[in-house]
Amino acid sequence: MKSPNSHTKLFDGRDIFYFDDADSTMPASRSEDRRELDLRPLTAELRHDALTGDWITVASHRQKRAFLPPAHACPLCPTTKTNPSEIPDNFDVAVFENKGPAFGPDLGNISLPNPVAPFGFSTQSFGRCEVVVFSSEHEGSLGSMPVSRIETVIHAWRSRTAELQKIEGVTQVFPFENRGQDIGVTLHHPHGQIYSYPFVTPTTKKLLQQIDVHGGDFFKELVEFESDSERVILETANFIVFVPFAARWPIEIHLLPKRAVSDFTELSDQEIPELAELYKKVLTGLDALYGNPIPYISAWHQAPMVEGRENIRLMLQITSPVRDKDKLKYLAGSESAMGAFVGDVAPEETASRLRKVMK
Repeated sequence: MKSPNSHTKLFDGRDIFYFDDADSTMPASRSEDRRELDLRPLTAELRHDALTGDWITVASHRQKRAFLPPAHACPLCPTTKTNPSEIPDNFDVAVFENKGPAFGPDLGNISLPNPVAPFGFSTQSFGRCEVVVFSSEHEGSLGSMPVSRIETVIHAWRSRTAELQKIEGVTQVFPFENRGQDIGVTLHHPHGQIYSYPFVTPTTKKLLQQIDVHGGDFFKELVEFESDSERVILETANFIVFVPFAARWPIEIHLLPKRAVSDFTELSDQEIPELAELYKKVLTGLDALYGNPIPYISAWHQAPMVEGRENIRLMLQITSPVRDKDKLKYLAGSESAMGAFVGDVAPEETASRLRKVMK
């Protein structure tokens, strides 16, 4: 497994890791962070919702985070004399601890006072949040980068997943990318994040319940079901890309490995280049659909570190609210309040259009 090419500390003690491309010209060591020493914000509060059993993070310090700064003040560009950014030196791919995290920096295990949490129960929002910067260039997107760079990003996700899963109290590791202002990004620079939760997320809890109810080899059967459908978009020796049967969003794409792979750490060195090339086709195809950059959430679901994790596969889910060239889907009462989605476009129609642009 590829380790970071360099690791150092930022001005407030946060970790930063550098992952270099295979043909990189980056130096073996990187410059130190010269900003004045400072303290990190206190760990946020984690509150238990008695109505749903979900955990809600209250992180007031995040109100002060950067919001769409101009290019000359971007915190994700390499540091210059006029811009003392979060990244002290030039880089191919950089991963660092988030300055204003929703989880962490304190680590620990959530412990309920009894099996049923009382009303008003709260604890610390343990865990860790990291930022993954895909390039030192301020403009562009991951899909526009060479396959070799996407490989480097996947190696970074793989390496960080392996290390984050070892941290005390971390139950689930979630790499993702928000792209576009319509999705809510606060920084234009191409980047993603990794959240390390101290609990199993509500989405994964539902999946575990469905797997238990279904029985059998859930994901093997799912791959077989979707493989025989007209919703398949792309397929390689080891992966399949499709629009799911019950897609919620106007654009919704799932990617699954054909074998049982619980998370990035279980991918083979031979599968990573194949996945990188496939992921690039998916991302460039999205932007080709309407001829301009599509806002999306790219979510890499990984198995949590709990009993039954061997039944869950690594799964990419890309969703976009774009329902036409100049129209967005907004979550109205049924979706927002009740979680009951109404699809605007038939999944088979979406798959047909995506197949054409991804060829």
